[in-house]
Amino acid sequence: IAQSWSVISGAANPERATRAMAAVDSQLINRDDGLALLFAPPFDQTLLDPGYIKGYPPGIRENGGQYTHAAAWSVIAFARLGQAEKAAELFSMLNPINRTATRAAVHRYKVEPYVIAADIYSVAPHAGRGGWTWYTGSAGWLYRAGLEAILGFHVQGSQLRLAPCIPASWPRFDIAFRYHATRYEITVENPEGVSHGVAGAELDGRPLPEGETLIALVNDGETHRVRVVLG
Repeated sequence: IAQSWSVISGAANPERATRAMAAVDSQLINRDDGLALLFAPPFDQTLLDPGYIKGYPPGIRENGGQYTHAAAWSVIAFARLGQAEKAAELFSMLNPINRTATRAAVHRYKVEPYVIAADIYSVAPHAGRGGWTWYTGSAGWLYRAGLEAILGFHVQGSQLRLAPCIPASWPRFDIAFRYHATRYEITVENPEGVSHGVAGAELDGRPLPEGETLIALVNDGETHRVRVVLG
Protein backbone atom coordinates (compact mmCIF):
# COMPACT_ATOMS: atom_id res chain seq x y z
CA ILE A 1 0.00 0.00 0.00
CA ALA A 2 2.68 2.50 1.04
CA GLN A 3 4.80 1.86 -2.05
CA SER A 4 1.90 2.27 -4.48
CA TRP A 5 0.57 5.42 -2.85
CA SER A 6 4.03 6.97 -2.85
CA VAL A 7 3.55 7.02 -6.63
CA ILE A 8 -0.19 7.68 -6.87
CA SER A 9 -0.09 10.59 -4.41
CA GLY A 10 2.93 12.19 -6.04
CA ALA A 11 4.31 12.87 -2.55
CA ALA A 12 7.48 10.80 -2.82
CA ASN A 13 10.75 11.67 -4.47
CA PRO A 14 10.46 10.07 -7.96
CA GLU A 15 13.67 8.05 -7.56
CA ARG A 16 12.58 6.65 -4.21
CA ALA A 17 9.08 5.91 -5.51
CA THR A 18 10.60 3.93 -8.39
CA ARG A 19 12.78 1.99 -5.95
CA ALA A 20 9.74 1.30 -3.77
CA MET A 21 7.83 -0.22 -6.68
CA ALA A 22 10.88 -2.25 -7.68
CA ALA A 23 10.74 -3.74 -4.18
CA VAL A 24 7.06 -4.59 -4.71
CA ASP A 25 7.99 -6.36 -7.94
CA SER A 26 10.85 -8.35 -6.42
CA GLN A 27 9.53 -9.01 -2.91
CA LEU A 28 5.73 -9.12 -3.06
CA ILE A 29 4.72 -10.37 -6.51
CA ASN A 30 4.77 -14.16 -6.40
CA ARG A 31 4.64 -15.23 -10.03
CA ASP A 32 4.76 -18.94 -9.20
CA ASP A 33 1.42 -18.76 -7.39
CA GLY A 34 0.10 -15.75 -9.32
CA LEU A 35 -0.26 -13.58 -6.22
CA ALA A 36 0.51 -9.99 -5.24
CA LEU A 37 1.05 -10.09 -1.49
CA LEU A 38 0.21 -7.34 0.96
CA PHE A 39 3.46 -8.00 2.83
CA ALA A 40 5.81 -10.89 3.53
CA PRO A 41 6.25 -12.92 5.61
CA PRO A 42 2.93 -13.17 7.49
CA PHE A 43 2.79 -12.52 11.22
CA ASP A 44 2.81 -15.87 12.98
CA GLN A 45 5.02 -16.84 15.90
CA THR A 46 6.12 -13.43 17.11
CA LEU A 47 5.59 -11.31 20.18
CA LEU A 48 5.02 -8.27 17.98
CA ASP A 49 1.39 -7.18 17.82
CA PRO A 50 0.40 -5.39 14.59
CA GLY A 51 -3.28 -5.35 15.59
CA TYR A 52 -6.25 -7.27 14.28
CA ILE A 53 -4.48 -8.68 11.21
CA LYS A 54 -2.57 -11.10 13.45
CA GLY A 55 -5.92 -12.61 14.34
CA TYR A 56 -6.04 -14.15 10.86
CA PRO A 57 -4.03 -17.32 10.21
CA PRO A 58 -0.80 -16.75 8.25
CA GLY A 59 -1.46 -16.03 4.59
CA ILE A 60 -5.16 -15.27 5.09
CA ARG A 61 -6.57 -11.86 4.15
CA GLU A 62 -4.48 -8.96 5.45
CA ASN A 63 -2.03 -11.26 7.24
CA GLY A 64 0.29 -11.71 4.29
CA GLY A 65 -2.25 -12.84 1.72
CA GLN A 66 -3.20 -11.07 -1.49
CA TYR A 67 -5.21 -8.03 -0.50
CA THR A 68 -6.74 -7.15 -3.84
CA HIS A 69 -7.36 -3.48 -3.04
CA ALA A 70 -3.63 -2.95 -2.60
CA ALA A 71 -2.75 -5.09 -5.61
CA ALA A 72 -5.00 -2.96 -7.85
CA TRP A 73 -3.27 0.17 -6.57
CA SER A 74 0.03 -1.40 -7.62
CA VAL A 75 -1.28 -1.72 -11.20
CA ILE A 76 -2.05 2.00 -11.19
CA ALA A 77 1.35 2.84 -9.71
CA PHE A 78 3.28 0.80 -12.28
CA ALA A 79 1.33 2.49 -15.08
CA ARG A 80 2.00 5.96 -13.68
CA LEU A 81 5.70 5.13 -13.69
CA GLY A 82 5.36 4.22 -17.37
CA GLN A 83 6.07 0.54 -16.64
CA ALA A 84 3.35 -0.76 -18.93
CA GLU A 85 4.52 -4.37 -19.10
CA LYS A 86 4.45 -4.76 -15.32
CA ALA A 87 1.09 -3.01 -15.05
CA ALA A 88 -0.49 -5.28 -17.66
CA GLU A 89 1.13 -8.41 -16.21
CA LEU A 90 -0.22 -7.65 -12.75
CA PHE A 91 -3.67 -6.76 -14.11
CA SER A 92 -3.79 -10.13 -15.88
CA MET A 93 -2.69 -11.84 -12.67
CA LEU A 94 -5.55 -10.18 -10.77
CA ASN A 95 -8.18 -10.98 -13.41
CA PRO A 96 -10.19 -13.81 -11.82
CA ILE A 97 -11.03 -15.48 -15.13
CA ASN A 98 -7.34 -16.34 -15.51
CA ARG A 99 -7.56 -18.50 -12.38
CA THR A 100 -9.83 -21.01 -14.11
CA ALA A 101 -7.81 -22.02 -17.17
CA THR A 102 -7.57 -25.65 -16.03
CA ARG A 103 -9.60 -28.04 -13.90
CA ALA A 104 -6.81 -28.04 -11.31
CA ALA A 105 -6.86 -24.24 -11.17
CA VAL A 106 -10.64 -24.23 -10.65
CA HIS A 107 -10.36 -26.62 -7.71
CA ARG A 108 -7.53 -24.57 -6.27
CA TYR A 109 -9.32 -21.21 -6.52
CA LYS A 110 -12.73 -22.55 -5.34
CA VAL A 111 -14.70 -19.30 -5.79
CA GLU A 112 -16.50 -17.53 -8.64
CA PRO A 113 -14.23 -16.62 -11.57
CA TYR A 114 -16.48 -13.79 -12.76
CA VAL A 115 -16.20 -11.48 -9.74
CA ILE A 116 -13.22 -10.12 -7.84
CA ALA A 117 -12.14 -11.80 -4.63
CA ALA A 118 -11.22 -9.37 -1.87
CA ASP A 119 -8.34 -11.64 -0.89
CA ILE A 120 -6.52 -14.79 -1.99
CA TYR A 121 -4.69 -17.06 0.43
CA SER A 122 -0.92 -17.34 0.10
CA VAL A 123 0.25 -20.10 2.45
CA ALA A 124 0.11 -23.87 1.84
CA PRO A 125 -2.04 -25.89 1.78
CA HIS A 126 -4.47 -23.14 0.72
CA ALA A 127 -2.22 -21.00 -1.51
CA GLY A 128 -4.25 -19.65 -4.42
CA ARG A 129 -7.65 -20.17 -2.79
CA GLY A 130 -10.03 -17.24 -3.15
CA GLY A 131 -11.49 -15.56 -0.08
CA TRP A 132 -14.41 -13.11 0.09
CA THR A 133 -16.13 -12.43 -3.23
CA TRP A 134 -18.78 -9.90 -4.32
CA TYR A 135 -18.41 -7.87 -1.13
CA THR A 136 -15.33 -5.86 -2.07
CA GLY A 137 -14.56 -2.37 -3.30
CA SER A 138 -11.47 -3.75 -5.04
CA ALA A 139 -13.68 -4.54 -8.06
CA GLY A 140 -14.11 -0.83 -8.72
CA TRP A 141 -10.41 -0.18 -8.27
CA LEU A 142 -9.43 -2.95 -10.69
CA TYR A 143 -11.90 -1.55 -13.24
CA ARG A 144 -10.25 1.86 -12.91
CA ALA A 145 -6.79 0.30 -13.11
CA GLY A 146 -7.61 -1.28 -16.46
CA LEU A 147 -9.67 1.50 -17.99
CA GLU A 148 -7.83 4.56 -16.70
CA ALA A 149 -4.29 3.49 -15.82
CA ILE A 150 -3.63 1.07 -18.71
CA LEU A 151 -6.01 2.17 -21.49
CA GLY A 152 -5.61 5.78 -20.39
CA PHE A 153 -9.32 6.61 -20.65
CA HIS A 154 -10.20 9.48 -18.29
CA VAL A 155 -13.55 11.28 -18.21
CA GLN A 156 -13.22 14.55 -16.30
CA GLY A 157 -16.58 16.29 -16.17
CA SER A 158 -17.41 17.16 -19.77
CA GLN A 159 -13.92 16.38 -21.06
CA LEU A 160 -12.22 13.20 -22.20
CA ARG A 161 -8.48 12.74 -21.79
CA LEU A 162 -6.58 9.86 -23.40
CA ALA A 163 -3.17 8.86 -22.05
CA PRO A 164 -2.59 5.12 -22.63
CA CYS A 165 0.17 3.09 -21.01
CA ILE A 166 -0.01 -0.27 -22.79
CA PRO A 167 2.35 -3.16 -23.53
CA ALA A 168 4.50 -2.39 -26.56
CA SER A 169 3.24 -5.58 -28.23
CA TRP A 170 -0.34 -4.27 -28.47
CA PRO A 171 -0.98 -3.07 -32.04
CA ARG A 172 -4.21 -1.22 -31.19
CA PHE A 173 -7.35 -1.19 -29.09
CA ASP A 174 -10.85 0.25 -29.41
CA ILE A 175 -13.31 1.76 -26.94
CA ALA A 176 -17.00 2.48 -27.53
CA PHE A 177 -18.17 5.14 -25.08
CA ARG A 178 -21.64 6.62 -24.62
CA TYR A 179 -21.86 10.16 -23.32
CA HIS A 180 -25.55 10.78 -22.59
CA ALA A 181 -27.16 10.38 -26.05
CA THR A 182 -23.87 10.59 -27.95
CA ARG A 183 -21.59 7.72 -28.97
CA TYR A 184 -17.82 8.05 -29.17
CA GLU A 185 -15.90 5.40 -31.10
CA ILE A 186 -12.26 5.57 -30.03
CA THR A 187 -9.36 3.83 -31.77
CA VAL A 188 -5.83 3.86 -30.38
CA GLU A 189 -3.16 2.68 -32.82
CA ASN A 190 0.39 1.68 -31.93
CA PRO A 191 2.35 1.38 -35.21
CA GLU A 192 5.74 2.01 -33.59
CA GLY A 193 5.32 -0.57 -30.83
CA VAL A 194 5.67 1.86 -27.93
CA SER A 195 4.05 1.84 -24.50
CA HIS A 196 3.05 5.48 -24.11
CA GLY A 197 3.31 8.90 -25.69
CA VAL A 198 0.89 10.33 -28.25
CA ALA A 199 2.19 11.20 -31.72
CA GLY A 200 -1.13 12.55 -32.99
CA ALA A 201 -4.89 12.54 -32.51
CA GLU A 202 -7.98 13.26 -34.59
CA LEU A 203 -11.62 14.01 -33.83
CA ASP A 204 -14.00 13.20 -36.68
CA GLY A 205 -11.08 13.25 -39.12
CA ARG A 206 -9.79 16.66 -38.01
CA PRO A 207 -6.34 16.72 -36.40
CA LEU A 208 -6.12 17.97 -32.84
CA PRO A 209 -3.32 20.38 -31.89
CA GLU A 210 0.02 18.61 -31.56
CA GLY A 211 0.28 16.70 -28.30
CA GLU A 212 -3.36 17.41 -27.41
CA THR A 213 -5.58 14.53 -26.27
CA LEU A 214 -8.15 16.48 -24.26
CA ILE A 215 -11.52 16.35 -26.02
CA ALA A 216 -14.58 18.42 -25.15
CA LEU A 217 -17.54 16.04 -24.97
CA VAL A 218 -20.81 17.10 -26.57
CA ASN A 219 -24.29 15.68 -26.15
CA ASP A 220 -25.65 16.05 -29.68
CA GLY A 221 -26.98 12.54 -30.23
CA GLU A 222 -24.46 11.86 -32.99
CA THR A 223 -21.59 9.38 -33.36
CA HIS A 224 -18.11 10.87 -33.13
CA ARG A 225 -14.87 9.10 -33.99
CA VAL A 226 -11.60 9.64 -32.16
CA ARG A 227 -8.29 8.31 -33.48
CA VAL A 228 -5.12 8.38 -31.40
CA VAL A 229 -1.72 7.29 -32.69
CA LEU A 230 0.99 6.44 -30.19
CA GLY A 231 4.60 7.20 -30.94
